[in-house]
Amino acid sequence: MKVSTKAIHTQFERRDAYDALQIPIYSCMAYEFDDAAYMSDVFCGKVIVPDYSRVLNPTVMHLEKRVENLTAAKEVSAFTSGMAAISAMLISTAAAGKNIVSSRHMFGNTYLLVTRTLERFGVEARLVDLCNISEVEKAMDENTCCIFLESVTNPQTEVADTRALSAIARKWNVPLIADTTIVPFTEFDGKEIGLDFQVVSSTKYISGGATSLGGLIIDYGKFPEISTRIKKEAVFNLGGYMTPQAAYQQIIGLETLLVRYQRQAKTAKEIAEFLCTLPKVKEVGYPGLENHPNHALFKELYGDAAGAMVTFDLKDKEACYNFINNLKLFHRATNLFDNRSLAIHPASTIFGPLSDSERKDMDVKDTTIRLSIGLEDPEDLMDDLRQAIENS
Repeated sequence: MKVSTKAIHTQFERRDAYDALQIPIYSCMAYEFDDAAYMSDVFCGKVIVPDYSRVLNPTVMHLEKRVENLTAAKEVSAFTSGMAAISAMLISTAAAGKNIVSSRHMFGNTYLLVTRTLERFGVEARLVDLCNISEVEKAMDENTCCIFLESVTNPQTEVADTRALSAIARKWNVPLIADTTIVPFTEFDGKEIGLDFQVVSSTKYISGGATSLGGLIIDYGKFPEISTRIKKEAVFNLGGYMTPQAAYQQIIGLETLLVRYQRQAKTAKEIAEFLCTLPKVKEVGYPGLENHPNHALFKELYGDAAGAMVTFDLKDKEACYNFINNLKLFHRATNLFDNRSLAIHPASTIFGPLSDSERKDMDVKDTTIRLSIGLEDPEDLMDDLRQAIENS
């Protein structure tokens, strides 16, 4: 079956009592067992069926199964948010005395997790230019536990060569882990482009219009010890398992993911091209533009549709604030890939808690606006952008 069909047709683990076409929300905590021996087998992991909804729930398991079918992953684990998935992934990979090789071009909270939270537990952050392969090679040593990157960095829109990074990771026998939220996993083969694990904020495209929080770890099975830690330690001991209500909403979102993504990406490209024509716009960041420095690499790795995040620069911070205040159709809000179009000034919001020098090191500029393009008519969005920029 093709991806669009798989997204809808995944068999339930067990036949529903009423033959419902959609998986029910199993909003329960505990499950009945026929006898003590079977109960022991389940709790000790000899039989994989739900025992307590903090660690296994039929609705959540069905979402995980659907994503496994779509990605050819060995296992998928669902968490309460994208950050919960990233935290579980890195905690399952790292240990005191180890180091993570990554980039300064990271989402704000991921940067803080790696450089502050994990460092308190003895994990070193080695931040390099992931587009410079020789620099990455120099950062690796026997204590490196993984290479971590974002498929398209937010908001810098940088794209690193995952195949080249994978070759380095193989040399040192460590996993290559990518946050691939910006491009849905339905658009590319993660295993083929060299990834060992993907982390995804399913809050974004998958939830179907910002209906629910969620995060996923997609595991291709190359590092069994880490896989075991995710399932047996991160899920059980950290308590970040997805709720059945969120899983249900995200299952429904998955069924329309492809058509929504293609529409949003098409509009985003039109918006990016339009912004390039406006005199007050200094620079536009969108990998789907042919003049983007990583355009060819993006297309090679992730395909023709380049996502629904567009960034652009105005002359200064004041102009950015005026632009935000002038918007009439775009919502002044954070999040990405809602059905509604959103706008935010990253430097003063998402990256606001960081120091000026940290933002400078991360290439987060006071002049940058980030747009998340929704499902509205492109002409209406362009009209709003035009008036907001002209009056900024």
